[in-house]
Amino acid sequence: MLPDLHKELSKFSKSDDFQQTTIPIKDKAIHLTFYKTLISHEQLHHDLLSFIVIPTFEINQLHEIKALLPIEEIEVSSNLEDILKGLTHGSVFLQMDPHLHEGLLVNMADLKLGHRDHNDTQNEYSVLGPKVGFVECLDTNMSLLRTGLVTEKLIFEELSVGSISKTRTVIAYLEGITNPQHVNTARQRLLDLDFDVVFETSLLELLITDNSNSPFPLFLSSERLDRIMYALINGEVAILCDGSPTIITGPTSLFSFLISPEDYYLPWIMGSFFRLIRYFGIAFSILATSIYVATLTYHYTLIPRDLLGPIIESRTNVPFPPLLEVLFLEITIELLREAGSRLPTKVSQTLGIVGGIILGQAAVQAGLTSNILLIIVSLSALASFTTPIFKISNTIRFLRFPLIILASLWGGLGIMIGLMFILGHLLRLKSLGSPYIVPLFPFRHNSLSDSLIRSSFTLTSKRFFTPRPVSKHRYTVQKNKDIGDDYNNE
Repeated sequence: MLPDLHKELSKFSKSDDFQQTTIPIKDKAIHLTFYKTLISHEQLHHDLLSFIVIPTFEINQLHEIKALLPIEEIEVSSNLEDILKGLTHGSVFLQMDPHLHEGLLVNMADLKLGHRDHNDTQNEYSVLGPKVGFVECLDTNMSLLRTGLVTEKLIFEELSVGSISKTRTVIAYLEGITNPQHVNTARQRLLDLDFDVVFETSLLELLITDNSNSPFPLFLSSERLDRIMYALINGEVAILCDGSPTIITGPTSLFSFLISPEDYYLPWIMGSFFRLIRYFGIAFSILATSIYVATLTYHYTLIPRDLLGPIIESRTNVPFPPLLEVLFLEITIELLREAGSRLPTKVSQTLGIVGGIILGQAAVQAGLTSNILLIIVSLSALASFTTPIFKISNTIRFLRFPLIILASLWGGLGIMIGLMFILGHLLRLKSLGSPYIVPLFPFRHNSLSDSLIRSSFTLTSKRFFTPRPVSKHRYTVQKNKDIGDDYNNE
């Protein structure tokens, strides 16, 4: 004998927002069960109660109520697990008789509850291009993608992740473009995931990543609509999570983290120039302080004679070796960054500017560091901010410290050993099963036109190689040229 659903649901009444109520209708009664903090009370009274109470004819069956209500998402269910899942997602469970073993699950979730009214990008700002970003509502984010990519090829697959949270998670891809292998891999990793509560896509990324011990992010996360759209049309898989304003995509490559959407809103010469500036800034940020330590510790003979005098003069009153001097300034910069990121915007800007100036000047006057190193560390910190993705900026900040220690132990040889370890680690990394440093390894010369530089659109008609898309061509270049030639001939 099946248990009484009404009594089974009464066991969850310990929570104050769990509500069970009875609505009398003539000689019958309608039993409603719901979480009052999840549903839209306006919709409950306007679309459900008003239609049940008003009719003059007698209601005897659930299907009569289902046909009467102006609501699309209504499901007849008698499974306790499905009912609890519906209740925790904002549905109202309706029974005509508590002794019956089925009822109606009427979706009345309040979609506006706890969500932002504005969806401007907060952390990925650019001067050119749209400023539309994602919010914490999964349905809103899906709507933004559907509006941006007006095609029937855009597929959404919804899953439930988290043994306790039951977080709604969606896999998005373009059918006929995205490689089915990547879709299957992402789906299988999400289905095999055994975790209690999934708060955000960043946590989800750590749980399904190919290598959890790597400091490099293996999924690209972004809150910009145009960046996710570009990833989808290149054949990548996007993963959306309810309650998260960021979306992760894969498989991705290391070069994707160094590409800004603004590159494609500028002439290709300017886009390539700024991208090369970005690469130089990253190399400078990683190597500048370690080269300083190696040069002053082991290779001071390489310093030009004109520069040797100012360096000796600036270090005259510094009692520490170059290693401790560099670590002192680098840790100070990191403390300022962490403090600034935890404070309100206006306070953090004041802290960064005033704190940097005061601490830097005081450190030089106290003889704790030299003027030259202070300039190098400041430029190194600025260079790390040139990356458009925050997560790769954290990786760059981290890589400086092991290289500084290796430089203090073995000089230039130590730096080379560190770089070889980093390169070897990159060669082994994979993103959703695909090589991480394509097009360098495996080498694909056709993909260099949109990785190291941003070539003209006449040279980027093919999709990037990393996702191994089913359809390799985005558009036909020759057709565009013919149109231009016809116009010129007129």
